Amino acid sequence: MTASVIVEADLGLVSLLPVALALVLAFVTKDAVLSLLVGCVVGVVLAGYDPATGLARLFRDALGNDDFIWVMMIEVAVGVLIAFYMRAGVIAAFAAWASKKIRTRRAASGFGWLLGVCVFFSDYFSPLFSGPIAKPLTDKHKVSREMLAYVLDSGSAPVCTLIPLSGWAVYIAGLLEGYGPIASAEDGMAVFIRSIPYNFYGWLAVVMAGLIAFGVLPHFGPMRRAEQRARSDGKVLRDGARPLAGEELETIRPLEGKTPSLVVYFLMPNLLIVGIAAGSFLFFQTTKILEAFLAAVMYMAVVMALGRHFRSVRDAMTVATSGIKAILPAILILAAAYSINTISKSLGAQQCILSLTEAWMSSDVLPVMTFATAGTIAFFTGTSWGTYAILTPMVLPLAMALSGDTVSPVVLTTVGALVGGAVFGDHCSPVSDTTCLASFGAGSDHMDHVNTQLPYALTAALIACVLYAVVVMMTG
Repeated sequence: MTASVIVEADLGLVSLLPVALALVLAFVTKDAVLSLLVGCVVGVVLAGYDPATGLARLFRDALGNDDFIWVMMIEVAVGVLIAFYMRAGVIAAFAAWASKKIRTRRAASGFGWLLGVCVFFSDYFSPLFSGPIAKPLTDKHKVSREMLAYVLDSGSAPVCTLIPLSGWAVYIAGLLEGYGPIASAEDGMAVFIRSIPYNFYGWLAVVMAGLIAFGVLPHFGPMRRAEQRARSDGKVLRDGARPLAGEELETIRPLEGKTPSLVVYFLMPNLLIVGIAAGSFLFFQTTKILEAFLAAVMYMAVVMALGRHFRSVRDAMTVATSGIKAILPAILILAAAYSINTISKSLGAQQCILSLTEAWMSSDVLPVMTFATAGTIAFFTGTSWGTYAILTPMVLPLAMALSGDTVSPVVLTTVGALVGGAVFGDHCSPVSDTTCLASFGAGSDHMDHVNTQLPYALTAALIACVLYAVVVMMTG
């Protein structure tokens, strides 16, 4: 079957309308899926299609590809695995065991942050692995789901940009190759490592989340209200919230007479997941996330069948299906986000943002403008990696020209601003896949996560811009 392709166009400022409309609707209605779909309809109409034909072509282009199918299957595998955990009774058993060690709200909140920071090799793996482990503890200690989503989000992509042992480092190093004296991917990795101290947003996002989680810094903005609600009323979700994990998981109960074994049904599958994911990265420089979760699902299916945790094959399939049903809200948002990103790119949104900012690129403001431009592109497109690919050919030649084709502090600061700026925009964006995964991992309402995280991200970004201005003054 021949794939239909949405015709690309360059509509200038109009190209930003679909995403802008979707964002406004999402913040007003609190319904991310509906808002994104409205943006998609507007986008295909602007592209010259009637809504039905345009959406059909858009969904085929955006969703019928390896990237979306891969992420969707990871979520499916995670949903089935959590359902098996619920049937084995190990979620409640782990919460009861861990509560003897973690006895305060601060410790529970900080535990979620520490888990995310320790799983540093993949921004996708981190919230999907850490969320289901931390959630029973944070729920027990009345930590809001919004807070858990925030620490998971801040412990994923920002951490990946600060540690060279990640796919992010390899990808960025490859993009730097060929500029000035950067003759190879190895040279690019060396420049990336030297730029890490200048990734101010990455450092601020991670450290700030940890300090807030452990109660060193106070909550403010919508997060303060969410935490007050959870602490005072015991509601980890606001009334009317739509968490990205359906109620199906709550209906799964262990069979009577079965004693949960944390070693067999919790420790072993999690060690299997970490072993495959981390091992594949160390040995093959690629993180086998889907394979890791599928291996854990297959392990759990076998050991639970041997342990008679299923009444029958049909019962096992019912449990697995309940897990898949529970993650459908997350898949819907992810599909809508992929779709609006695709139509925005086709309309020329990225080029529009570049054209608006390139005239301001000068030596005095290069790091700040790089940070702001990267943040804007990532916010509207929902992708950090795409932002790196778009912006690197624009800002690296400028930085090299200002440095006499040497890797000077100007180059390192520009690289750090580019890396951190894209993470900032991605951090704020409701259409970002990593933001969706953090909401899913925490079982939070997606727009509640975006609303509560936004003031913290903006605060870190503002401080980062001030620091870039100071660096320019000191090195200028």
